[in-house]
Amino acid sequence: MVEVLCDTNFLIHLATRRIKNINNLDVEIGPITFVVPQVVKNELSKLANNPEKKQDVQSTLNYIKNFKTIPILGTFADKELLDYVSSNRVIVATMDKELKKQIKENGSSVMSFSNDKIVLES
Repeated sequence: MVEVLCDTNFLIHLATRRIKNINNLDVEIGPITFVVPQVVKNELSKLANNPEKKQDVQSTLNYIKNFKTIPILGTFADKELLDYVSSNRVIVATMDKELKKQIKENGSSVMSFSNDKIVLES
């Protein structure tokens, strides 16, 4: 089972959109588990105070309540994920173009969305 670290925007998209291939990921990519860094949970909690994002964030927090949380701490999720990737080869789920580029430069893979399907980029 491969663990996939999720960033904030990926989780919000995962929780609030209909993902076409979510039930076939084991076949298409292999057995994976989405994990949530603590810094991302903290970021979601802060976003819950924004009236425009509150509905999506509440849906996301509810969606991920049974996801495994790992102790990656800090104040800025992208920076903490990059620091973690530099010493651990992992797959990171993100939609952030700049973060994707930096993760790939560190030799790790990226999971993202394309046409409401989850795709693996390397």
